Amino acid sequence: MKYYSTNKKVTGVSLQDAVVKGLADDKGLFMPDSIKRLPQEFFDTIENLSFQEIAYTVADAFFGEDVEAEALKKIVYETLNFDVPLVHVNDNIYSLELYHGPTLAFKDVGGRFMSRLLGYFIQKQTGNAQVNVLVATSGDTGSAVANGFLGVEGIHVYVLYPKGLVSPIQECQFTTLGQNITALEVDGTFDDCQALVKSAFMDEDLNAKMKLTSANSINVARFLPQSFYYFYAYSQLKSFNPKLSKKELEMVICVPSGNFGNLTAGLFAKKMGLPVKHFIAANNRNDIFLQYLKTGEYKPRPSVSTIANAMDVGDPSNFARVLDLYDGSHAVISSEISAVSYNDEQIATTLKNCKQETGYLLDPHGACGYQALKDDLKETEFGIFLETAHPAKFLETVESILGERVEIPQKLQEFMKGEKKSQALSKDFDSFKKFLLTQVVK
Repeated sequence: MKYYSTNKKVTGVSLQDAVVKGLADDKGLFMPDSIKRLPQEFFDTIENLSFQEIAYTVADAFFGEDVEAEALKKIVYETLNFDVPLVHVNDNIYSLELYHGPTLAFKDVGGRFMSRLLGYFIQKQTGNAQVNVLVATSGDTGSAVANGFLGVEGIHVYVLYPKGLVSPIQECQFTTLGQNITALEVDGTFDDCQALVKSAFMDEDLNAKMKLTSANSINVARFLPQSFYYFYAYSQLKSFNPKLSKKELEMVICVPSGNFGNLTAGLFAKKMGLPVKHFIAANNRNDIFLQYLKTGEYKPRPSVSTIANAMDVGDPSNFARVLDLYDGSHAVISSEISAVSYNDEQIATTLKNCKQETGYLLDPHGACGYQALKDDLKETEFGIFLETAHPAKFLETVESILGERVEIPQKLQEFMKGEKKSQALSKDFDSFKKFLLTQVVK
């Protein structure tokens, strides 16, 4: 499979080059030349397959031309060594719990898959030049990527995160690892971190001295595997409702949305034949996509801080992929996706009410998804919202809203025992470049 850039000036790129480069030379995002539609019989019997079996079928459609079958199967099965259960919350609303992986966030899927695929390509390459992974994070990406790549030979990871704008537990998950993981605490916002990463990719001098790639959802090996769990959600929904026909099983999926990689993966799944009736993008106050749907104009703006901090993104990178997927048609995009926006007070109210009424504990991002389905779902539809991270990762916020203690899972407690190791950095690119050049392996 070949890949092209959303800016259309770069085409015919191999999967290996797309993964290793991360960003195209024309500053666009890589897209596959085609999206294979899966056969109907796959969907007819999907409820009889395991998560790994489903994921391998999807992965083969994306990567099978470029990765040997056994190697791809090994990558998939190693990545998905945890479950992603669909849990009934109330009425016809379900939560897809994506927080059962090592760092308790949905990004474990993409982060672990990418680390293994990149490792596979590095082993195939002649020469042993170190690959440097640059990743900007608003919270969960940093921990998922850092833990996915921890100890992988030939790869060094630099995690850029906004000072004071990620939760303490999230920060522990990537600042305490050491080894081949370096945490960079940037005096700025997530958008500033993302701008530093993009500028690094475009700097010729830096790229001449270092082999750089990205592990944000701009990388095809990070966001495409996230389509796996959309298929698995449908499989579980069919299992829960065996008497309903395909026509009667109207599935609406609500995705808490920040950088839009997760939603884009869902759109790819639908293009592959997954029967999704409609997508809802749930935003916090950073509602750039909602405003686009209303006006037809995309106007990025500086992000604002909210209690759903992983969605504090003012210029979502993957919007370029959404546009490309639908040939820039505002009308078609609007017919496929709706959007909502909630402020901190509304998010807090939803989180508290859901716990009181159903006993189900949401995190602030999942609360946006749950409320959107409460507001918009029709009686004939089945709504699935993505619970993207464990509520304990936002401990202070959730406990202050509920007025009660939240149990911290053992996995998170282990991270919290480590010593913080991070490098302070300004949001000035020259400072970042100077730092990276000091890291060049002689």
